[in-house]
Amino acid sequence: MKKDVMVVIGTGGIGIAIARRSGFGKTILLSDLNQTVLDEAAQQMRTAGYHVDTQLVDVTSRESVKQLAEKADSLGNVMQVVNTAGLSPNMASAKKILEVDLYGAALVFEAFGEVIHQQGSGLIISSMAGHMTPALPLEVQNALAFTPTDELLQLDCLSSENVTDSMTAYCLSKTANHLRVQAACLSWGEKGARVNSISPGIVSTELAQHELNSDIGDGYRAFISASPAQRLASPDEVSVLADYLLSNDASFVTGSDILMDGGVIAAMRANKVELPGS
Repeated sequence: MKKDVMVVIGTGGIGIAIARRSGFGKTILLSDLNQTVLDEAAQQMRTAGYHVDTQLVDVTSRESVKQLAEKADSLGNVMQVVNTAGLSPNMASAKKILEVDLYGAALVFEAFGEVIHQQGSGLIISSMAGHMTPALPLEVQNALAFTPTDELLQLDCLSSENVTDSMTAYCLSKTANHLRVQAACLSWGEKGARVNSISPGIVSTELAQHELNSDIGDGYRAFISASPAQRLASPDEVSVLADYLLSNDASFVTGSDILMDGGVIAAMRANKVELPGS
C-alpha cells in the first residue's frame, strides 16, 4: 500500500512547525532553496522519529517545481502540500518578491494540482499584508487570479511603473495569493482536493526577527502595540490552524483565506496604525 506523502516547501519556523504537527506517520518531503538549512531541518526531524525525504527547490523555476512534484508523486499518495516559501519586504527588491511570493506560489499551485491525490489538501502561508491594501478593481482581481502562470509577471498591474517598492510588491503578492487560491480551488476540486491559505500576522521566527531589527522594525512594533493581542504569534499557533485546514475536518473549506493576525488589520481599519512607509 502506498504511503501518504506530505510536502513542505520552506523549512523555516512555520514550515517545520506544520510538518511536526501534521506529518507524523507520513512520508514528509521537505524542500528548500538552501541545502544546509534543509539538511539540518531534516536531521532534526529524523532524530525525532519522522520519516523524511528531501529535495532542493527553487520556486521561481518551473522545472525545479515540476521535479519536486514528480518526486513527491513517486513517494506515494500526495495528500498534503504546504508552501511557506517567501521573501519579506526588507529582504529583496520588488522584482524578486514578485517572482518568489507571487509567481512561485502560482507555480506550486499548478504543478501540485497535477499530482494531488483525491481528498488531498494544499495550503499556502500568505500574510496579513494581503489584507492591507485597498480593494483592487474587479478586472485586476480577475487577471491576478486567472492569468496563466507564465504570463503573470507581464501583467500591467505588476509592472515596475506600478509596483515601485518592495512593500507594495509584498502586499500585492499576498493579495494575489488569496486570489490564486480561489482560482486553484476550482481546478483542484476537479480532482476531489482542496486548497486554502493562512494569512498570519507577525510570527516569532528568524524572519520576523530580521524585520524587527531592520529599518522598518518600528513599524512592526507599532503593529504589535496597536493590536488587541499585543504580541507575536508562535509558529505552533499557525500549525494548529494549518493542521485543521489540511485535515478532513475541513472538508467543506476550500478557496478560503483565514486571517490570524492578533487584530492588526482591525487596528489599521480603525486608524490606530498605518502601513510602514505610508
